[in-house]
Amino acid sequence: NYIAVKVDREERPDVDAIYMRAVQAIAGRGGWPMTVWLNADREPFYGGTYFPARDGDRGSPVGFLTLLKKIRESYDDRRDLVAKSAGELSAAVRNMLAPAQGGRLPAQDIVERAVAAARTRFDAEQGGIAGAPKFPSSLPIRLLLRHHRRQGDAQSLNMATLTLEKMAAGGINDQIGGGFHRYATDERWLVPHFEKMLYDNALLVPAYVEAWQATGNPRFRQMTSPAGAFYAATDADSPAPDGRREEGWFFTWTPDELDTVLGADQARIAASVYGVTPGGNFEGRSILHRPRPAGDVAAELGLSPDQLASHLKNINAALVDHRQQRPAPLQDDKILVAWNGLAISAFARAGFAFDDHGYRQRAARATDFILDHMRVDGRLQRSHKDDTSAGNGFLEDYAFFTAALLDLFAATADQRWLDQALALDQTVADHFGDDQAGGFFMTADDHESMIAREKPVFDGAMPSGNAVALMNLLRLHAVTSSAQFLKRAQKGFTVLSDLMERNPLAFGETLLAYDDWLHPPGQVVVVTPAQGKAAQQWVDRLRSTYLPGWLVMVVAESGLADLAERYALFRDKAVVDGRATAYGCQQGACSLPVNSEAGLVTLLTSAGG
Repeated sequence: NYIAVKVDREERPDVDAIYMRAVQAIAGRGGWPMTVWLNADREPFYGGTYFPARDGDRGSPVGFLTLLKKIRESYDDRRDLVAKSAGELSAAVRNMLAPAQGGRLPAQDIVERAVAAARTRFDAEQGGIAGAPKFPSSLPIRLLLRHHRRQGDAQSLNMATLTLEKMAAGGINDQIGGGFHRYATDERWLVPHFEKMLYDNALLVPAYVEAWQATGNPRFRQMTSPAGAFYAATDADSPAPDGRREEGWFFTWTPDELDTVLGADQARIAASVYGVTPGGNFEGRSILHRPRPAGDVAAELGLSPDQLASHLKNINAALVDHRQQRPAPLQDDKILVAWNGLAISAFARAGFAFDDHGYRQRAARATDFILDHMRVDGRLQRSHKDDTSAGNGFLEDYAFFTAALLDLFAATADQRWLDQALALDQTVADHFGDDQAGGFFMTADDHESMIAREKPVFDGAMPSGNAVALMNLLRLHAVTSSAQFLKRAQKGFTVLSDLMERNPLAFGETLLAYDDWLHPPGQVVVVTPAQGKAAQQWVDRLRSTYLPGWLVMVVAESGLADLAERYALFRDKAVVDGRATAYGCQQGACSLPVNSEAGLVTLLTSAGG
């Protein structure tokens, strides 16, 4: 009766976006799993989310099998009504996917409005958005940090830091293995949905890095080790000893298991720190979390904070080693360019902030893999699995990977990453840009024909392709001083203005870019001499300074000439008196060179750092 097509929405976000809008138009809400019925022209005429298999299952009067028969009967006997429904639904989808034309830039107070909206929904005790479930992406943490820096608003800083602290202490954080689970099912961040997503962890790294820079809190620095592989995800379920697949078994513990692995004394410390009890907090087992401050636990155990930290280092290593012997959750080993772009950015940013060569190397290796194995004739592919790359790259693939290249360039001063970023942006301009209205389509102009062509604009669990593409344009302008990047960015903000003003919290990442548009960030270039280590203290000061949106780079004297030949930012820069020399630039004008600690402090003060 039907040709059934199963779609991996991670590999085909265009298909998912179009038919999700159809289901939303029919049912008033969407979700997964999702089933949509199409005619031969791929136009939807009916759809919904979860359908129980049989009549009466889970309280549903009509099951999926009965629905299949009824829809086939309608298709055979009332084809005219099906055709009408398909036409109306397709028109509705096209309308939903086409953003309103703003015709002007968003209001200048839109960031204030977004922050005000976030405050009305904030959970003052647990952080994040009030209620459950709790998603890490629900609160625009990086926007709140910026708001605090610009306005001196203590409440914005508290909202951001409280959320990050509560997440770090909760069960949503894998306390011994690192990385965050997808979301918490409760309002205390305690009980996670145990699936781990690459993009969640990649996006949390810059949030914790910036919180460390803004506050100096060492706890935030400890949380910024980018965890996990570059594969897409790990499953929530894992095999339990009885052979069944149970959610969370791999990650949970009992007091007896701690005793067996650690011995009684160390088990007592682990149970106190991580809240492991005989009754447990999840189906008779305990999700590791940190319900009390480390100082309080140390005092109760008769230990100093340093002694407790030393014990925990050994405890965590032993627990992780033992956990690796358990049957692990299944792994989704496909490689997506977009998600890898986010991870590369995370490693590059952490690599610069903490001067960690290993992080920079991991970012570079992943970047080389994509450039070598996931491009065909200069165009990105969507995914890679089993030594094969496939599928057209979407806007988010190009935008996220371009951002990754820019972050890697900033972290290494290697010109090839900037050259690649410019080449990818040209592809975005040629094939994804809306030259008339502004902004960018999800699919390229030579992508297969669909019933609609989406312009993705809302920032959710991941930033929208438009948000990151707009930020990329501003960053490229900062290096090249080319006005064409600003012109394209302005058209993009203009086309989004009505939607942004209607619901600013749906544009958290876009607002970061718009904040940079309203208040153009500057650049700091430090040129280091071939000999000597005088720059180290300076560079450390720069690494730990919160300068959101600023391009902060350390360039070796030997590599400066090649950069200066092509890019205006690096011209007229040089080492002075044989010592590391810093230059601060804003909107094309650069300060006099400084090569003393006092001079750098003055430079950073003028930058607001």
